[in-house]
Amino acid sequence: MTLVALINPDWQYDGSIYFGCRSPHLPLELGISQQLLDRAGHKTLLLDAHMFSLSHDEIAAELRTFRPDIIVVTTAPTYLFWRCAPPELRVPQQLTLALRDLAATLIAVGPHGSTTPRAALSKLQVDIVVMGECEKTLVRLANGERDVLGTCYRDGPAVRVNGAPQAAPFVDQPPLQWPAEMIRRHSHHHHRFEATPVGPGAEVEASRGCPYRCTFCAKDNFRNGYRKRPVAAILQEIDHLRSQQVEYFYFIDEIFLPNAELLEGLGSRGLLFGVQTRIDLWRPEMLELLGRAGCVSIEAGVESLTPEGRDQLGKKCRMTTEQLAERLLTARRHVPFVQANLIEVAEDDDAMVQRWREEMRCAGVWANDPVPLYPYPGSPDYRKLWGEPDDHAWERAHDYYLGLFDRFSDVQEQRPIPLRQLEVGVP
Repeated sequence: MTLVALINPDWQYDGSIYFGCRSPHLPLELGISQQLLDRAGHKTLLLDAHMFSLSHDEIAAELRTFRPDIIVVTTAPTYLFWRCAPPELRVPQQLTLALRDLAATLIAVGPHGSTTPRAALSKLQVDIVVMGECEKTLVRLANGERDVLGTCYRDGPAVRVNGAPQAAPFVDQPPLQWPAEMIRRHSHHHHRFEATPVGPGAEVEASRGCPYRCTFCAKDNFRNGYRKRPVAAILQEIDHLRSQQVEYFYFIDEIFLPNAELLEGLGSRGLLFGVQTRIDLWRPEMLELLGRAGCVSIEAGVESLTPEGRDQLGKKCRMTTEQLAERLLTARRHVPFVQANLIEVAEDDDAMVQRWREEMRCAGVWANDPVPLYPYPGSPDYRKLWGEPDDHAWERAHDYYLGLFDRFSDVQEQRPIPLRQLEVGVP
């Protein structure tokens, strides 16, 4: 039996370009890993420093009591944000250095190691970096296997990258169960705006991966191929969360595709939930069913308002802008909050974008000020600019982004700081 501690850092975002939500979310990759490790006969401790606001000293005290053989630290705040993680490794870097002497083996999981394993291994000073979806790989490492595919580690003075990023089957993922105290603390309802939360929120994963290849999406090295869990397992997981007084769920799926069986099952439970999807994949009757099932929030990727812009982004969208707008309005008739996500592309005239945003706002659909495109390492956009990512890929993408844009989106609170400054000063 191996003792494994799984740690989600207490995330801080000062000076970051981070586009994602900054509230605590369930660390799904660690929860799934804990479940599989427990079933394999190992003993686990999951510490969510973000949800519980744990300091390094408090984490270390827990670990000294648990005495782990392996410590696992994630480099992104939950699977929901692996595709748009904070580029800087400041927070996990500070944590791994603080915990260096508390276990024989220190392992990092997340998008950074999946895309730039050598750089992540060096910056974090860990023993092993897991490339790709981490759940099955962590079980093999805990079992004591050597030369595990999808890992990067030091082999004497050299660094060895063993194989490519791995993908978990996922379709056999059993229902997750979270500790009651973690759920009680999860007051955040991700991307919910139609009402003030009363009970706890939660995140659920119904599918993983995406069948599309938009140029801006950094999913190729993790969460790539589309897989779908059985509806019965999803509903069982949700029923347990309901028994813990959860009132709102957010499906973290890269793309929540129409699924009548799932929606009908949700509708019979009287739940509220949110999704992220592509509006062009939903027929009007399925949008009506989505609303009846309890959906109160849709985040729809539109990205560009011109066919040329959508083509440049690899959207493979068959609808016109007018048809997309009509489909958004149809969704709004059934769902209280509908958002159209926009990305800043050269093909879109700013005055035209602002007029469209105002027209949508007056019709009840919110569209964000277009977000400057960040060429995440591992995305097609990054490869188009520089080829395959090397050890300096995150710094290169960050410098390019800061040099290209003189203004930033309304989803960012402050001007981002260069990556080298963000990662400087780690003790």
